[in-house]
Amino acid sequence: MPLDTTDFLDIDDVTPAELDALVDRAAALKAGGVDPQLRDRTLGMIFEKPSTRTRVSFETGMSRLGGHAMFLGPDDIQLGHGEPLRDTARVLGRYVDAVMARLFDHADAEVLAEHADCPVINGLTDEAHPCQTLADLLTIRESVGSDATVAWVGDGNNVGQSFVVGAAMAGIDVSVATPAGYGMDPAVFDRAAAFGADIEPTTDPAHVVADADVVYTDVWISMGQEAEREEKLAAFDGFQVNADLLAGTDASVMHCLPAHRGEEITNDVLESDRALVWDQAENRMHAQNALLVELLADE
Repeated sequence: MPLDTTDFLDIDDVTPAELDALVDRAAALKAGGVDPQLRDRTLGMIFEKPSTRTRVSFETGMSRLGGHAMFLGPDDIQLGHGEPLRDTARVLGRYVDAVMARLFDHADAEVLAEHADCPVINGLTDEAHPCQTLADLLTIRESVGSDATVAWVGDGNNVGQSFVVGAAMAGIDVSVATPAGYGMDPAVFDRAAAFGADIEPTTDPAHVVADADVVYTDVWISMGQEAEREEKLAAFDGFQVNADLLAGTDASVMHCLPAHRGEEITNDVLESDRALVWDQAENRMHAQNALLVELLADE
């Protein structure tokens, strides 16, 4: 089903039906059941910050679909070197078939989308990570089932905010435990409520984990927050996903990676049979391939 949008900046830029279709297509691509091609299509990939999974998954994915991905780092283009972002967007829109941007400021992604005459995909901003949510929903569907209950534990960051809204769209129950002062934007819960979710965030991780099928966490100190390290480590005491927190549960564990072992999650949990993190990482490529096909393929 063609998407009723030209850009993918937030997970709710698509409808619940479109989201379900994207996850269906991702599963089919992963299974090898369909083989749509993006021959002669080019994806321009803008990176303000480094990445392993985002770069490799998009680049490999475009190659598998018959297209080409072009890495555009801070030292490769005029981004941040005096040229207005809108000008960069206008030029790229005339060269490439789509732009994927991994940026700090979400407003910059919106500027790109406004001025580029091609689809713009949010590969991560400070507010949202919708491509990760696509991979997460595929992982939950194939590993636990879409009737899963998920507990988000830790920082109320961009990954968590996109996941909460996406889970609501997919009919997955989510509970949220974050330290005081590090919660999600209240608007996120309003967006989730529009899809029927009723989320009351708490500061008690044990409470949300008790009945969870999946426990999801992410780093406490994100890129660019290194100066806050000691303050955040103190604030997040008790939020580590470890054997004690998971005791008495059969919950699987998700983490979008990279993980800071010994901080938000312990090594033994990450290396245990509970961990779905490697499936999540693989599913980034399949989910993004589905998105690229929906946005670019002539079907």
